[in-house]
Amino acid sequence: MLTKHPHLRQDFAASLVVFLVALPLCVGVAVASGVPAELGLVTGIVGGIVTGLMRGSSLQVSGPAAGLTVLVFEAVNEFGLPALGVIVLVAGLIQLVMGALKLGRWFRAISVSVVEGMLAGIGLVIIAGQLYSAAGLEAPASGLDKILGLPGAVVDALGSTTALTSLAVGAGTIAVLMLWKKLPSKAQTVPGALAAVLLATLVTQVFSLSVTTVEVNGLLASIQPPGTDAIGELSDPALFGTIIAFTLIASAESLFSAAAVDRLHDGPRTQYDKELMAQGVGNTVCGALGALPMTAVIVRSSANVQAGARTKASRVMHGVWLLLFAALLPSMLALIPLPALAGILVHAGFKLIPFREIVSLWRGHRGEALILVATAVSIVVVNMFEGVLIGLALSVVKTAWEASHLRLEIIDKGAGPIQAHLSGNATFLRLPQILDSLESLPQDRPVELDLSGLHHLDHACRTALENWAERHSAVGTAPVRVTVPVQVSAP
Repeated sequence: MLTKHPHLRQDFAASLVVFLVALPLCVGVAVASGVPAELGLVTGIVGGIVTGLMRGSSLQVSGPAAGLTVLVFEAVNEFGLPALGVIVLVAGLIQLVMGALKLGRWFRAISVSVVEGMLAGIGLVIIAGQLYSAAGLEAPASGLDKILGLPGAVVDALGSTTALTSLAVGAGTIAVLMLWKKLPSKAQTVPGALAAVLLATLVTQVFSLSVTTVEVNGLLASIQPPGTDAIGELSDPALFGTIIAFTLIASAESLFSAAAVDRLHDGPRTQYDKELMAQGVGNTVCGALGALPMTAVIVRSSANVQAGARTKASRVMHGVWLLLFAALLPSMLALIPLPALAGILVHAGFKLIPFREIVSLWRGHRGEALILVATAVSIVVVNMFEGVLIGLALSVVKTAWEASHLRLEIIDKGAGPIQAHLSGNATFLRLPQILDSLESLPQDRPVELDLSGLHHLDHACRTALENWAERHSAVGTAPVRVTVPVQVSAP
């Protein structure tokens, strides 16, 4: 056995670490998404066993992700839990088609500022929503209402002993997570998230604290394949918008995670199109089971690499351990306090907000920093899908504006013609600037308009310059002489 699998020992040890990291996150993401806890485990199992066996990224681990909780919660609220399987199923099929068409590599062209803004916006909504859960209160539906309602929630919590007890459990969980990294390396063999949940569970049981715990339905009872009624909802155009959002965001998060994981090890590089197809297969299976959508998850993937994994066997075995736990020990889920899971997700939400990157971008690339912030704010104020579209639109506008860099130099020696030199890219975006400068020139003086420094001259600018030259020359003794570049792009 060891001859055929020389890295089995390392992969076995790494699989146990990933399992211990994934277990509380699978449950927490499911609860935060408003679905039965077991569905988070189902997605983790499929991500390990099914997606884990496929080609693409050998060390990347897939499962339910905190980054999709907001979108799943909104979809379940709007269309109902039975429709979730249809959404995930169709999204998986689209991912398969995209991978077959070799579109995976194109996700690398998405602006990093948009992706980080998306994660920051998701992080803010997760934090706000889970603060309500930590206090045992019902959170408002929209991201903006969650944030605006926090002061009122604090007042309500301060007046309730039960809410304060629940908050204490959540705050203690966050404290354990933050302090765990400062312990000796031997203690950190147990993942911080698992240790925090175990300690919170132990405290609530020993002191008989009145806090809400995870509701357990049973693994088989929670699996609800899409029925004919749910499939019939595909006729609703609004459902397709949600499917596209699931597809694009899950794909982008998975492939960006793959790029990050590749930087952590020296093994085989990710094959992006095959990885996209692997994610598609996983989501198709998850959809058929009525489970949560999956993405590659950087937390589990980095834990896998750091634990010494060498092949895909580690992620497959982690899926087996999740399956055994869900099948043999489901009653243990009922002991986990919900405030502890809320604390884990609040901590995860903070990790999604790229504080250092925002500061770095503001110092060197303020336009990118503004796109990041605008994307995050849009997600909070509107919703995730439209927020990402706003971020992409701003990124395109910024790129177009920078691509139309133009310099206009006017030389007036007091006698003879006025010289106007244009260099760079003359597009319609710079047209107001060009015309304002040219129209301010004295109309009783001849002008030499030199366009030889232009790399690009679009149709709008060419037409506007010709019209200006005709008007200026029509004054009388003030002709315009135009020097046209030998080669210039003019669609």
